[in-house]
Amino acid sequence: MSAVLAPRANELLASLNARQREAVEHGLGRPTAPALLVIAGAGTGKTMTLASRVARLVMAGADPQRILLLTFSRRAAAEMERRVGRALHQALGLGATQAPPRFAWSGTFHGVGARLLRDYAPRIGLSEQFTILDRSDAEDLLGMQRQELGLAASKKRFPLKATCLSIYSRAVNSRLPLAEVLQQAYPWCRGWEEELTQLFRAYVRGKQNQQVLDYDDLLLYWWQMMAEPALAEEIGKRFDHVLVDEYQDTNRLQALIVHALKPDGRGVTVVGDDAQSIYSFRAAEVRNILDFPSQYRTPARVVSLERNYRSTQPILDASNAVIALARERYAKHLWSERASSDRPRLVTVADEASQASWVADQVLAQREGGMRLKDQAVLFRASHHSAALELELVRRNIPFVKFGGLKFLEAAHVKDVLSVLRWAQNPRHQLAGFRVAQLIPGIGPATARRLIDVMAASVDPVAALMQFDVPTTARQDWSEFCETYGHLRADSSHGGWPADLELARRWYVPHLERLYDDAALRQADLAQLQRIAAGFGSRERFLAELTLDPPEAVSDEAGAPHRDEDYLILSTIHSAKGQEWKAVYVLNVVDGCLPADLATESVEQIEEERRLLYVAMTRAKQHLELIAPQRFYVQQQAGLGDRHVYAPVSRFITPEVAALCQREGVAQGAAEPGGQGRQAGAQVDIAARIRGFWG
Repeated sequence: MSAVLAPRANELLASLNARQREAVEHGLGRPTAPALLVIAGAGTGKTMTLASRVARLVMAGADPQRILLLTFSRRAAAEMERRVGRALHQALGLGATQAPPRFAWSGTFHGVGARLLRDYAPRIGLSEQFTILDRSDAEDLLGMQRQELGLAASKKRFPLKATCLSIYSRAVNSRLPLAEVLQQAYPWCRGWEEELTQLFRAYVRGKQNQQVLDYDDLLLYWWQMMAEPALAEEIGKRFDHVLVDEYQDTNRLQALIVHALKPDGRGVTVVGDDAQSIYSFRAAEVRNILDFPSQYRTPARVVSLERNYRSTQPILDASNAVIALARERYAKHLWSERASSDRPRLVTVADEASQASWVADQVLAQREGGMRLKDQAVLFRASHHSAALELELVRRNIPFVKFGGLKFLEAAHVKDVLSVLRWAQNPRHQLAGFRVAQLIPGIGPATARRLIDVMAASVDPVAALMQFDVPTTARQDWSEFCETYGHLRADSSHGGWPADLELARRWYVPHLERLYDDAALRQADLAQLQRIAAGFGSRERFLAELTLDPPEAVSDEAGAPHRDEDYLILSTIHSAKGQEWKAVYVLNVVDGCLPADLATESVEQIEEERRLLYVAMTRAKQHLELIAPQRFYVQQQAGLGDRHVYAPVSRFITPEVAALCQREGVAQGAAEPGGQGRQAGAQVDIAARIRGFWG
């Protein structure tokens, strides 16, 4: 490093603590340095550390065009680039008009995979015009194959298309045999292994015939490329450094790709926290991060970040105590300079109604004390756990937003416009064509199916479309569509991207107004789509990235004009990961909810449930409330009728954890923390079961 850059590098490192500096400086000037694993505890400045390492590599001479930065969302990649740019801007002393270097290979696993597949398509048997199916379209294609194979007509219950796709996706991403996937996650489907295998074969053939890939194919094809020694060496040599964020969320396929890029580990940095691995339902594998150091001949160096910049020490003490009993983990002890006399509260309430009332009281009390509703969050294990609270909030006129509404790409009008673009991009995209054709008055499913079949059988599908004979009632609208389609296929004739989207939108608006009563509201979504499109350089990139990392919600769910400017956050724990609030209320901290009843069949499941509670607790900055209802009202249970079920405080709240909390509202006869059995009320429950058994 030059003498000029040395003091600037020191300036970059000045804001980091000692452990963070270790991670940032690892391997500089040592070409043979081993891989690096940064275990970044909750709130320990993970993003800043990773961004600083990227900036430091550039300052040490690394070419930004040869740095591969992999994240799990496009927003995370953009934020990482922004932070790296800001760090370089300051450290290099750039002027206000000087731009920091750009990173061409920063993005999600799936986004980077799509780009590489596009580059290598001719060499691996892929069409360069391939398009990417979103999940809904993938389900529909699988559903078509399911129908054609006669599986939908089975006299026994065959899995629905959504379940079939979930099984397929899990098998692909976990790299496990189908039989093992069914045994572990879909035991009721075990009797259909042979039929599912047949279905998945047909599904793969269908995708290949249409020149489409689904979400999982982007990783599967990438990994298959890396299984070819010549291609693996060529792709690996494109990158001097490979950095991966949130490594605990990788599945086996992603871990195999990372290892194949740099088999000796040199130039590899992964950052994550085993204690926050909570996505096994997406095939994420905690063993990837636990086993990372030992997968290389020269074991990876491990640097643990333990200084927390988010939470007060009492919150961290309780959180540390919860995760300390994990069966296998990287040992770390989070600490903070934020002292406080306010301990987390463990609140026992009578039932769910009492829980809802208590939370609403506390939220309003904090608001009166000057804390905005947006700075408070209510977290829960499953979406339906907040039902009683939502009713109470409505009754008290407390505005709230619940994460997990209708996804942007699932809205029919958005899918319509995107299908027009996808069909123009890839004329063999049968699902897109089938959808678009039926938007035209006078064309129904039968005519649309005939059109798709004619195009599939033609050497020139575009010519087949233009020459297709439609019913008389549809000819005028069909002619207008063909003119639009022709322009979209020859995109240079009308100005290129993003004029493509505007052209498709202009064609679609009359149909939107004909099909939907709330067309004005839906047009706002199309305007949002237009704004998003402006950020992409081509139609191909737009369609790929939007499918891989869609906006969260449509306009009637997010950003609607009628929404209050301040509102309480309601969220599942899974959706809350990566977020933080001044006050956090965790609902239903009882056995049966945390851990969930259906997630206690194996040690691995229980350990992930423990990590879920840990993630929830570490979202809190100043105030943490753990609420445990003593009983739940269960409706219409076969043979038992409606009844109350009593539940002990979560097994994860051991006496040692409870001692670090302030106890409140404990009613007489309540279950003690950490209890595995039912307490006083359980006798009533057992008696009810016995009575119900005999009718």
